[in-house]
Amino acid sequence: MKCYYAAATELHDPVFRLSAGVVAQNAEQAERAHLLLAGLAKLGYVTEEPSAGIPREILEKVHTENFLKFMETAWTEWQTLPAAGKEVIPNVHALNAVKTYPAHILGKAGWHLGDTSAPIGEHSWVAALAGAATAYAAAQAVLQGADAAYGLCRPPGHHSSADVAAGHCIVNNTAIAVETLRTKYGKVAVLDIDVHHGNGTQDIFFERDDVLTISIHATPESYYPFFVGYEHETGAGAGEGFNVNMPLARSTSDDGWCDAIAAALDRIAEFAPDALVVALGLDAHENDPLKGLEVTFDGFTRAGSMIAAADLPTVLIQEGGYLSPDLSMSLTAFLSGYTGRT
Repeated sequence: MKCYYAAATELHDPVFRLSAGVVAQNAEQAERAHLLLAGLAKLGYVTEEPSAGIPREILEKVHTENFLKFMETAWTEWQTLPAAGKEVIPNVHALNAVKTYPAHILGKAGWHLGDTSAPIGEHSWVAALAGAATAYAAAQAVLQGADAAYGLCRPPGHHSSADVAAGHCIVNNTAIAVETLRTKYGKVAVLDIDVHHGNGTQDIFFERDDVLTISIHATPESYYPFFVGYEHETGAGAGEGFNVNMPLARSTSDDGWCDAIAAALDRIAEFAPDALVVALGLDAHENDPLKGLEVTFDGFTRAGSMIAAADLPTVLIQEGGYLSPDLSMSLTAFLSGYTGRT
């Protein structure tokens, strides 16, 4: 299996995060990449640098022009503010039903950044583009005949919609992989097993019937992103019935999680896609610091084996999974199940 990683993603190493009213260290640290690389190394995998960047036309299929322009210029424009901080962090949000796109950087930050956990630093956009190129390279490998490929993408992406970045995410790498596959394939399925609902991915494809999106996650009744991720969100227009949410109780461990994955795979088989994108969050692990579900290493191995048995051309896109001594082994456990390599 080909594995891709761009060292430039480490340029995004955010500091600020607001949690329960307390300023805290951001969870999306560059160290995550080294823990994940160690997980790959345990199975003998060596990563390749993406050989090309991310084509603008693929970015534009996923994100709005306003979003892309904001991300390209936000940090430089932010620095023109008196006594500006080192990261772009919103202090106001565009919540009104009637609203006009702002000209001022403070307003733009509130329009395009959905919360305070995705601060934009001096090199964040360069890093995000490198992460998107990683997703693109993995999808291209599958288009060129690989059975599967893995993209170690940072920052993650599945909370970013077409116009708004949030939840540690900037470019929606999962959607980048989907749109890359869609250049050849008619139908693509997304299986998101991150502990958080893939709200950005849902939003991007909510009215599409060529992309089936399924998210298995901790219940949003008591967990991020709170406002979406419920079972009644099934798509709209042409996409009605092509969005599936499977919220789970916070106490769910291996059996319940794997049962949900089995049900998701049945729906994917019914959809009969040409390819599959797995949003591979590892934060469902019982020792992940964000404490959403209680999945063990064995659960990850079982999940990998089940997804491999679907026998679809598959792009694995790294989403969450945060700083824990168990992060490396979580990736190793999943991939050992997926590939049979130990």
